[in-house]
Amino acid sequence: MPAFTFEKISPPVRRDPAATPPKKPRGLISQMIDRFAERRARRTLQQQRAMRRDEKPAE
Repeated sequence: MPAFTFEKISPPVRRDPAATPPKKPRGLISQMIDRFAERRARRTLQQQRAMRRDEKPAE
């Protein structure tokens, strides 16, 4: 007969992901670079579309 018994300990309760701290806002320089990159990407897309239209033979 055992002299003592172990108490069963339940595992720790998991926190939901919503409890994580909010992300740090992006810096001003990062935002400016994002804007420039987005405009440049749009411009290249427009140029590519224009080139495709010019390549098609006129019927």
